[in-house]
Amino acid sequence: MKNELAIVLVSGGMDSCVTAAVAGQDHRLAFLHVNYGQRTEARELRAFNELADVYKAERRLSVSIEHLRVIGGSSLTDTGIPIPEADSSRSAIRIPQSAIPSTYVPFRNAHLLAIAVSWAEVIGAKKIFIGAVEEDSSGYPDCREVFYQAFNRVIETGTRPETRVGIVTPLIHMKKSEIVRKGAALGAPFELTWSCYQNSEKACGRCESCALRLKGFREAGAKDPIPYEERAPGS
Repeated sequence: MKNELAIVLVSGGMDSCVTAAVAGQDHRLAFLHVNYGQRTEARELRAFNELADVYKAERRLSVSIEHLRVIGGSSLTDTGIPIPEADSSRSAIRIPQSAIPSTYVPFRNAHLLAIAVSWAEVIGAKKIFIGAVEEDSSGYPDCREVFYQAFNRVIETGTRPETRVGIVTPLIHMKKSEIVRKGAALGAPFELTWSCYQNSEKACGRCESCALRLKGFREAGAKDPIPYEERAPGS
């Protein structure tokens, strides 16, 4: 019987969907979505709500932190900065850790986790699941395992003495193809998810997020069920 309540940070993308599927195996679910002024905010919120319905989240919370858009510094929140497209000359999509792409939203995940911890203290959740991926990703510094280890120490230091909340990152060392296979095994509804950085009707197929997603499905020997304008080379 699932007695422990867990918060799942659900952006609406593939990784957060699979993370929700993993969390739902052993926990009651509370879904948290954060709008931060990203280009595809409305489309991601729709995906969040559809996934919350599928996974029968007993609680759902959607909040807005528009200050990240006002602060700027990311092509996800500033339309004056172009979204970078995947390099079609490379067979691999991976970006070196030393080259942080413009899609990085400065320290975003710390804001998301802070909200999740506050909510956890109020509703009595014991775990916070987040679909961060370090191994096969864009190389964002706040998606590294060491960041979450440090944040767990922050939670322990900055909450009530009786609070016991821990961050769980079940996908942190998985490749995108492994995430696709894991999701398929758990019956994850990939058709409801959205990963594109710039489009809300048909995924562009060109941005790095689309390219990584398509690469994962291709290497897993599966077909991505969402519509695309065009697919990244080799997908």
